[in-house]
Amino acid sequence: MNRSFKTQALPWMLVGLLLSGCATNAGPTLSLQDRLAAVLPADALLLGEQHDAPDHHRLQTEVVSLLASRRQLAALILEMADQGSHTRKLPTSASETQVKAALNWSETAWPWPSYSGAVMAAVRSGVPVLGANLPRSQMREKMNDSRLDALLPQQALMVQRERVRTGHCDSLPPERIGPMVRIQIARDLSMAQTIQSALRPQMTVVLLAGRGHVDRSVGIPLHLPASLSLKAISLGEPSAQENGSEITPHWDAVWPAAAGPSIDYCAQFKLSPAR
Repeated sequence: MNRSFKTQALPWMLVGLLLSGCATNAGPTLSLQDRLAAVLPADALLLGEQHDAPDHHRLQTEVVSLLASRRQLAALILEMADQGSHTRKLPTSASETQVKAALNWSETAWPWPSYSGAVMAAVRSGVPVLGANLPRSQMREKMNDSRLDALLPQQALMVQRERVRTGHCDSLPPERIGPMVRIQIARDLSMAQTIQSALRPQMTVVLLAGRGHVDRSVGIPLHLPASLSLKAISLGEPSAQENGSEITPHWDAVWPAAAGPSIDYCAQFKLSPAR
């Protein structure tokens, strides 16, 4: 499977770009310290990104660096690495090569330069970095697990079906939409479980994931205990489609950040080689 990043990761990138929501924007003049003060303390801070937006990655690095410098960062959790991978055994002096090996990093799926700033800031501070995504080896099993359907309210399940359909450029046969939604639910559940495993009193776990996973109406927050103090943040303004009024609220805050390049991913997807 020697595919380029855009070919291999395209469907999941599209889902990440299209699955999202909206909330109160704190205003463009506030500093990062002010924005953090408005959402902390929290057990978990979920940062929802557009995967190909450099400004989102810059913000993530700043958040991780600031919380780590205050000794408030319990762990950095990544959609970009599989559950079970971690940096706990690495020294703070570990090289980027060692860190990527510990996380089983897939350069073809997730360009390392986009995430190295946040990841290495955590490692240098002695903060564990944990993979949280559903391992590819489990995907087939989850596609056939109908019990996952019951983990979402019916309305949220229908929204996920629609978003998976549009996120895959209307290319999925109808009978495949349900199984793909189950994978999306299983991925959210895997990330929620990893967040819970990393909680520490009076500290904050930070998650980096696509906006759709962070969406309160359909994503990870639905799989976490209501007693948990968490804040779901959209980095950058969601699109009109992402802002849709199917279910509210979606976000605890929207932090201004420049969007990624304007690319017609569906056009690229339809022109890519058959899988």
